[in-house]
Amino acid sequence: MSAPAIPTIFSPARRRNRLARAQMRREHADAARFIAEDMIEDTLERLGFLRHEPARALVLGDWTGELAARLSASGAEVAVPDDIDLEAPYSVSGFDLITVTGLLDAVNDLPGALIHLRSALAPGGLVIAHFIGGQSLPALRAAMLAAEPDRPAARIHPLVDPRAAPALLQRAGWKDPVVDTHALTVRYSSLDRLVADLRDSGLGNALAKPAAPLGRAALSRARTAFTARADADGKTAETFEIVTLTGRRSLAGT
Repeated sequence: MSAPAIPTIFSPARRRNRLARAQMRREHADAARFIAEDMIEDTLERLGFLRHEPARALVLGDWTGELAARLSASGAEVAVPDDIDLEAPYSVSGFDLITVTGLLDAVNDLPGALIHLRSALAPGGLVIAHFIGGQSLPALRAAMLAAEPDRPAARIHPLVDPRAAPALLQRAGWKDPVVDTHALTVRYSSLDRLVADLRDSGLGNALAKPAAPLGRAALSRARTAFTARADADGKTAETFEIVTLTGRRSLAGT
C-alpha cells in the first residue's frame, strides 16, 4: 500500500522569499527583531545549561546572523546555508548541533523535516528548534474573521498544536525529546504595525494558494475589529506562542 500523499499547504519558494524579505527589512532601524531574538537567546541559554559546546553547527532560519556569530565566537565551525529544503535529505551531515529559528511553522511534511534534522546530526548530536505555535495571534485571527464574516479566506497559517509535538518527535526517532512553550505578549497601536512586525520577523504568508488581498471595506472591518480589542490606552495585546523542540540523535547513530 502506498503512503498517503502529503497535502501541499505551503510553498517552499514563498517560505524562502519571506525569509529573504526579512533579511532585507532588518536594515531598517525600526524592523522588529524581538521574536528572533527571543528564540536565539533561548537557544544560547539551553546550550549553556546543557553544557553543549558544538564543534560543528548548522544554523537554519536565523535571518539576524546573531546566532551564527555567537557560535563562531565560541569556537564552533558554523554552516549557514543560503537555501536548504527542510523536507528533503540534506547533502551534508555530521553536525553536533543544529538550530532552527522559525521555519518549521511552514513545512508540509513536519514529521519528514524532523527525520531529516535527526539524520543530519552526528551520533549524540543535538537539535534545538523554535517556531510559533497554535495559540499564536488570536487578535489577528479575530480581525481576519471580522473582515470576511460570510466566507473567510485562508489568510493565516494553520499552526502546530504543541500537545501533538512529543508524538511527532518520537515518530521521527529523536532521543530524549523535550517540548517547551512560552508566550510573548506584545501590545500594538494598530493592525498595520502587527502585520509589519510579522513581515519583519520572516513570518509572512507562505501558503501555496494565498488568498487575494483584502478589499478596502474588508480591511477597514479588520482594523476596526482589532482596535475594538484595545485596552484603555488604545493598544491591543497580541500573543505569540513560542514552541521549542529539543532532542538528540542516539550515540549509536540511529
